[in-house]
Amino acid sequence: MSEMANTDPEGIDAVRMTWNVWPRTKVEASACVIPLAVSIAPIRSHPDIPTLPYAPLRCKSCSSALNAFARVDFTAKIWICPFCYQRNHFPPHYAMISETNLPCELYPQYTTVQYSLQANPDPNNPSNVPQLPPVFVFVLDTCMIEEELGFVKSAMKQALGLLPEHALVGFVSFGTQAHVHELGFSDISKVYVFRGNKEISKEQVLEQLGLGSAGRRPTAGYPKGLQNGHSNTGVNRFLLPASDCEYTLNSLLDELQTDQWPVQPGNRASRCTGVALSVATGLLGACMPGTGARIIALVGGPCTEGPGTIVSKDLSEPVRSHKDLDKDAAPYFKKAVRFYDSLAKQLVSQGHVLDLFASALDQVGVAEMKVAVERTGGLVVLAESFGHSVFKGSFRRMFKDGEQSLGLCFNGLLEINCSKDIKIQGVIGPCTSLEKKGPNVSDTVIGEGSTSAWKMCGLDKSTCLTVLFDISSTERSNAPGTANSQLYLQFLTSYQDPEGKRMLRVTTLTRQWVDSAVSTEELVHGFDQEAAAVVMARVTSLKMEMEDVFDATRWLDRNLIRVCSKFGEYRKDDASSFTLNPCFSLFPQFMFNLRRSQFVQVFNNSPDETAYFRMLLNRENITNAAVMIQPSLISYSFNSLPQPALLDVASISADRILLLDAYFSIVIFHGMTIAQWRNMGYQSQPEHQAFSQLLQAPHVDAQMIIQERFPVPRLVVCDQHGSQARFLLAKLNPSATYNNSIDMTAGSDIIFTDDVSLQIFFEHLQKLAVQS
Repeated sequence: MSEMANTDPEGIDAVRMTWNVWPRTKVEASACVIPLAVSIAPIRSHPDIPTLPYAPLRCKSCSSALNAFARVDFTAKIWICPFCYQRNHFPPHYAMISETNLPCELYPQYTTVQYSLQANPDPNNPSNVPQLPPVFVFVLDTCMIEEELGFVKSAMKQALGLLPEHALVGFVSFGTQAHVHELGFSDISKVYVFRGNKEISKEQVLEQLGLGSAGRRPTAGYPKGLQNGHSNTGVNRFLLPASDCEYTLNSLLDELQTDQWPVQPGNRASRCTGVALSVATGLLGACMPGTGARIIALVGGPCTEGPGTIVSKDLSEPVRSHKDLDKDAAPYFKKAVRFYDSLAKQLVSQGHVLDLFASALDQVGVAEMKVAVERTGGLVVLAESFGHSVFKGSFRRMFKDGEQSLGLCFNGLLEINCSKDIKIQGVIGPCTSLEKKGPNVSDTVIGEGSTSAWKMCGLDKSTCLTVLFDISSTERSNAPGTANSQLYLQFLTSYQDPEGKRMLRVTTLTRQWVDSAVSTEELVHGFDQEAAAVVMARVTSLKMEMEDVFDATRWLDRNLIRVCSKFGEYRKDDASSFTLNPCFSLFPQFMFNLRRSQFVQVFNNSPDETAYFRMLLNRENITNAAVMIQPSLISYSFNSLPQPALLDVASISADRILLLDAYFSIVIFHGMTIAQWRNMGYQSQPEHQAFSQLLQAPHVDAQMIIQERFPVPRLVVCDQHGSQARFLLAKLNPSATYNNSIDMTAGSDIIFTDDVSLQIFFEHLQKLAVQS
């Protein structure tokens, strides 16, 4: 069991919790310092999850689904809901149920089950269920140099070839103005032009495209235009099956030029990103409301025209920095965020996703667009150029099928049920609150809160959400008897899968209540330090964004001291007596690296990069997010197999190669001697085959990581003392710096920094934790 837990800590339920046993009361919970949180990947695939061809039975009182923890009376044909204790009768088609003949959802090992729900089957022909096609509208920026446009065109052509044949495709290009291309009119290219300098309402979009009320399609079933050839529907004009419009689109892309509008010297190009996205959203709202659709924005620079503008056209005015945002000196920021906030609301009400691929050397406005991407569950990739492997690899991966597929799903809805006394504070991650009030909703809001249901317009196999809970009971009303010593949580996620089928995933969890006032031992053994570190990182990032004056480092330090004071073992005021249980021993190190990470230290990054890092931190699983906070380091040398190395400057040695996985980038770092031998060409001499293999090994491992990961990380290959060695040095613990490196061995390294090292950090922590 423990071996399995190491390889897949999330198991069949795709769940990690900060605490695996829960304190009984509000006071005890707040004394635990680390919030009660569950990280769940709602549709992660697992070979043991059964798919059932029917809808689940629901409790008539709290509408939770029948599950393995329900008590069943087989003679009376009744089941008792573990959440509200309501007695429910089984319907007639469960008449054969007995202890030896159980439906799948009652098997104790199936705590997660998937139901396949039929979508309005035709009563005369039940096998003919209309499968909804996925919809992709590409929105392409043309304000870029010829070479960049060439890169992005060839990436788009590749993507068109990878799309399923029945997928519907639309195309909008923009520069100074936004152009909607009528793909159904293949004789000559026909374009609808929208002015880029003023806001445009959904009604105006429909009017101009000729999609007034006559051209709308019914919401259910297959698009009408595809059934009976209505030429006035937007589906037959602007959205066409990939197989029908691939040739038209390819020739259109061949002819597409960079934006021809003249740009004055000393000015930025005039780019109307906001209008283009409004138009694409309006088009989808008219043709495809309520079915899975994605807007894929390919943006090569900042918006300087119309709604969503982030900077003026004057090049002497730089794009806003973190300092400008702190001092309220970013004149366009709040207005642009308000615009994207309203766009997010429109997209969510339609059930559509905004994906953002931003490639430019300067910022493009990811910080402003974050709200629309995150609330709709969109994907985001930030690269330096459309020719860079980060963009090319990630964009191709989005449309890949089979093993490499991201498993993009649409139109998700997450609902949570929980035992009495448990309240939901909110969710951090790619979703939107549906403001569904209920007895399980807490007054305290963290992230998307005030609800027990969330909309996830886009979700995929790896999408992960963090749910934060609160305990409402003030006294231990329930003596730990048999019935009440367990708490229950249920997550119901319905969604449209890549084939267009409606699915419902139900995960039901149980954990034990403990009386932590009597003993903290059970609590300690149920602590997941990796999950706790990631949850603290997510809460910190959220507070940094939402609160005007928030000192993240001090907040993290205070909480870490409280954790060590409560769960450490020590004699009062004696720092040398301090020890931490192994269940907590890695936590201070995670906090040390979190304090130094790009999530807390933002001075070296642009607001766009910070927004990008935070979006990925909030949507990845715990294992991946932990690597973002605390990178992994592997050492390769002649005399041993590849092995994990300490994330410390002491790991650098002249005769080693190091492989650093910092999630967004992967660094292969050659020690001095290795680099010299490589420069002399030893690897190509037959007698030095072992050296050739040593050089190859980290590249093979790096490629395996790159293949698995989305977005594709940046690969940096560098040598000790080279300029790019900074990518490694910035992540290492500075145990040897310019002012304390007394015992330097040959080939080792120092870091020029005034940051404290992990050892000094830990000494200070011990002193403060034992203070009475």
